[in-house]
Amino acid sequence: MQIGFIGLGNMGSGMAASLIAAGHDVAAYNRSTGRVDALVAKGARRADTVADACRGADVVFTMLADDDAVHHVTMGDVDVAGGIVDALAPGAVHVSCSTISIALSEQLAHAHADAGQLFVAAPVFGRPEAAAAAKLFVVAAGAPASIEIVAPLLDAIGQRTFVVSDRPEAANVVKLSGNFLIANVIEALGEAMALVGKAGVGKHEYLEILTSTLFDAPVYRTYGGLIADQKFTPAGFAAPLGLKDIRLVLEASEALQAPLPIAGLLRDRFLTLIANGGADLDWSAIATLSDRDAGAGSDDSA
Repeated sequence: MQIGFIGLGNMGSGMAASLIAAGHDVAAYNRSTGRVDALVAKGARRADTVADACRGADVVFTMLADDDAVHHVTMGDVDVAGGIVDALAPGAVHVSCSTISIALSEQLAHAHADAGQLFVAAPVFGRPEAAAAAKLFVVAAGAPASIEIVAPLLDAIGQRTFVVSDRPEAANVVKLSGNFLIANVIEALGEAMALVGKAGVGKHEYLEILTSTLFDAPVYRTYGGLIADQKFTPAGFAAPLGLKDIRLVLEASEALQAPLPIAGLLRDRFLTLIANGGADLDWSAIATLSDRDAGAGSDDSA
């Protein structure tokens, strides 16, 4: 297929490379051209504008940081000139892999329908290393005919695709709920490690106990390892993005009238980390706040 790929950050670069490796013709666009250069070296075509990435494309992927970026690239503004809606051919598909709000997902679905285009929400679970290895988990939602068109492409970037609804915004709710749960795990690990640390148990020793017994799951191994190693740079997922996702979770909570009391606490944890100089750290660095609150150092004593 002929594919446009817009957004070559930590996640998008790996995803676009996987599509090239699967034999697809990829036109890549990113505001910072260095990311495009790296992908061109792998076989991509350079797109100088959003419209260039959409020209002749059967499918256009976006993997961008937030609602504003996705809205601007899709609807067009002074920075990108014409957006995807203006440039994409009727019948072509926009696949949004970004973590965005319910409201924006609904808006994009309507805008594309009005233009005779198709829209699929396909946010992903996994960190940059999973994107580079085509091992993401994809949560997709959209009209069945649209899903059928893009299914081989989703298979190329991930190890499994979960189709959850014919309404695109449902996939975004699932993604937000998942990130909410990950943030819960990070906070709980930080608190528990601070507790046992004050009793003289090292973080690595404690993590080995957890992941060898009740909590043998990737989320505990991945984030527990980052916390135990104090490896918060370079950020695989920066703290401001964590704050953004928790804010979107709270918006969804209000819109759907489903209270999430813990989400308010997590919002404050991210705000505290960022306010104290942690904006460039991985979002797992909120775990360091528990050591601080306990009056303990963050070094592993084991």
